[in-house]
Amino acid sequence: MSKFLSSRLGTWSGFAAAALVLFGAAPLLLSGFRLGLLAQFLCYAIVAVGIGLAWGRGGMLTLGQGVYFGMGAYLMAMHMKMADAEFRNGPGAVPDFMELAGIRDLPAYWAPFASPVFTIGAILIVPTAFAVVLGFAVFKRRVKGAYFAILSQALAGAFAILLIGQQSMGGFNGLSRFRYFFGYNLDDPVNQQMLYFIAAGVLLVVLALALQLRRSRYGELLVAVRDGEERVRFLGYDAANIKVVAYATAALFAAVAGAIFVPVVGIISPASIGIVPSIMFLLGVAIGGRASLVGPVIGALAVAWAQTALSEQFPSAWTYAQGLLFITVIALLPGGIASIAAANRFRKGPLTAEAPA
Repeated sequence: MSKFLSSRLGTWSGFAAAALVLFGAAPLLLSGFRLGLLAQFLCYAIVAVGIGLAWGRGGMLTLGQGVYFGMGAYLMAMHMKMADAEFRNGPGAVPDFMELAGIRDLPAYWAPFASPVFTIGAILIVPTAFAVVLGFAVFKRRVKGAYFAILSQALAGAFAILLIGQQSMGGFNGLSRFRYFFGYNLDDPVNQQMLYFIAAGVLLVVLALALQLRRSRYGELLVAVRDGEERVRFLGYDAANIKVVAYATAALFAAVAGAIFVPVVGIISPASIGIVPSIMFLLGVAIGGRASLVGPVIGALAVAWAQTALSEQFPSAWTYAQGLLFITVIALLPGGIASIAAANRFRKGPLTAEAPA
């Protein structure tokens, strides 16, 4: 069974099964509200895939993915607010929240986001470029382990505080009340379902890219850097460059997830991108299993669902449940949910080998 799952046929079968569930079963079985929740959870899963690559394969404890999630989200939100303002008052109009804040002239850095092409390019390039610059600055100095984790977490906190002080970015309340997404009315249930399909499709694409990286020569080097960075350097490879690629890829995945999150949920604020959300992203990966491909997705979906379910029934108890869940997984199942299947294969291996005798 394990050989089938690792084969090309098994891989394609897995993707086909996932596509059948996401594009066939879910829209038929879930209501519009629940489908919207699932789309939100899929955005978290996209972030988790990147963390699984950087942390699970590269050993980089990324506690600040909320930064890149927030970058993608705010860049998309800027375009959507510009589109709403132009629909209401014509080209060059000031978004409604700026009018309420007393801002009469459109800031110069907002103007380019009236273009959908510029917005998509910015979402793909800006967070990735920022991650590359930061990665080179950190990894070239051989900062790793707890020091890198603290640095990334501090970056997430600083980014949230910076946004709170920017009235031209919505301040503490963030950006909300969007009406259009690239010309499509968000009040239309058909368009809301379209957003779900976009989130599901992007998740499958991200999983395919991560799988390709894991099975490539680069994936082997990334694991080697994680397990023995100095040995990799002795072999003539620049470990910093290898880590930067994984870190930048995780940032790109998070930015794309944030860009999809905004039209799905209808709001983005500093509370959604700070330290606490970044830890939530990491928690899902730890529970699902950071070393596997699908584990982070399962963990992210499970944590998001549990948060929603418990918050609806016991609003004040979710924080305690979250801490208890994390402690339980670390103590009893350090490899995450995905390690259960691996342990079963390991136990069955010797029996299978000895069966012919």
